[in-house]
Formats: sequence, C-alpha cells, structure tokens
Amino acid sequence: MSAQPMSVVSEAAVGYKPGRTLSVWTEVRRQAARRRTQFALGFMVLLPLIVLGAFAWNPGGGDGDGDGDGNGGFSALVDVATSGGPNFALFTIFVSAGFLLVVVVALFCGDAVASEASWGSLRYLLAVPVPRSRLLAVKLTVALLYTAAAMLLLLGTALLAGTLAYGWDPLQAPVGGTLSAGAGVGRLLLVLGYLFAMMLVVGALAFFLSVSTDAPLGAVGGAVLLYIVSSILDQIDALGGIRDLLPSHFNDAWLGLLSTPMQTADVARGLVSAVVYTTLLLVLSWWRFLRKDVVS
Repeated sequence: MSAQPMSVVSEAAVGYKPGRTLSVWTEVRRQAARRRTQFALGFMVLLPLIVLGAFAWNPGGGDGDGDGDGNGGFSALVDVATSGGPNFALFTIFVSAGFLLVVVVALFCGDAVASEASWGSLRYLLAVPVPRSRLLAVKLTVALLYTAAAMLLLLGTALLAGTLAYGWDPLQAPVGGTLSAGAGVGRLLLVLGYLFAMMLVVGALAFFLSVSTDAPLGAVGGAVLLYIVSSILDQIDALGGIRDLLPSHFNDAWLGLLSTPMQTADVARGLVSAVVYTTLLLVLSWWRFLRKDVVS
C-alpha cells in the first residue's frame, strides 16, 4: 500500500495577518499619550519663546563680541537674530543643532524598544503575536516621525515668533550675502532636512542601544554621550584625516546651503557618511533583536 502524502499544517491562526499587527497609527497614538513625547514637543515650542524673551531682556547682549573671542560666527548670528523672522529662526536652529536636537532624537529612538522591556510589556507585544521585524520597523518609523515633527515644530514656532516680534525681513546668511525672506525660508527647510539626515546617525545609534538593553535611560544617555565624544574628537586637529570618518564631522556643512551659490560638496559627504553609519547601525539593530531572548 502506498504512503499517503502528509498534509502541511499551518502554524498561523486562521485570519492572522502579520501586516495588521501594531499599525503605525496605533503606535503614534500610544506615543502621543506619553509624557516624554508631550514634554519634548512642548519644549520645541517653548525654546524659541525663551530665546525671544532673552533678546527682549537684553537687546544688546551680542554687540561687540564678534572679534577676538573665537566665536565670531556665533556672535554674527546673534547680531542679526533680531533682524526678521527668518534670521531669528536661523539662530534658533543654530543653538539647537549642537545638543538639543541630539537629545530629542536620542530620546525618541533610544526609548522606543527599551521602554517596553523596562515595563515588561515587550514580550506581550511579541506574543500578540507581532513579528519582531515589524515591531522594530513600526517603532523606528514612529520615532523618526516624531523627530521630524519636533524639528518642524521648532522651525515653525521660531519663524512665527520671530516674524511677530521683528517682522518679515530678508535672511542674512552667516557666510555672507542676503536672501529674500521667501527664499530664506526655503533654505532653512533645506538646512532642517540636512540636520535631520545627520541626526539619523544619533537615532540609529540610540535605537541599537534600545534593542540591546532594558534601560531606556542607558540607551538615550549612551547615544548622547557617544555623539558628544565624537564631536570632541572632531575638534582635535592632531587626528588629521581620521576626523573625516567621525559621524559628527560634517555637522556644520549646512552652512554651505545658505551661500549663493550653494556649496554642496561637504553636504554630499555628510549625507554619504550619515547613510553609511545609519545603515550599519540599523542592520546591527535588526541582527541583535531577531536573535535576542526576550524575557521582559
């Protein structure tokens, strides 16, 4: 008697579709209800108002400080910050790019997975069951959406507050030259887009730490600390060409986007560096999490 072929038994429940588990919109709403999201977005609105208040309190605070102190570029931005909304927005971006944006990106991305593990809810999410790759993709997508929203909120608030306080005047680029207010806003959006690309490295690093630890604070703080170390090393001239390999080396290349014509050589190098580091860190994140024994 011939053997009958064995039927293949599907392990998935009837009607189960991995693509319908943990939607992006569901995660957006979950994160919107969290205090850290509300505080982070709220501070993006509050910062321009704080800067505006500081200028109102001490209108001449930047006068006479541009020579001989090694901070001529910063002082030049201070001097023109009150010359119209676009200039005020540029100054706000400048003072935020070095540290605040790094912290915000690390907060959204570093807290994404580690917070679920610290609450003990990660294993229940996977037991729904949410495929691990989908969980990571949704978490990362939502973290980056909130990062982009935070940066746009910062720029929009600074433009609005600066325009109401100082008018709608041309943008005076720190590298020289003047752009009409409309063209200046377009350049500011390009600057913001470039900064977002550079912050992807911070986000990818924080995300990798987030899937590697159950401590959200450790993931966020670790990403910020490592990026600060990179920025410090970038200031050491003795390192020579090695500095070109640091992820923070091209952070200030956005200044070339404000010149006429735009200087994009360093911008292109910065984008390539960001893509390489981000891709490597995200591949490591997926590799680590797909093999991780989730017990919390």
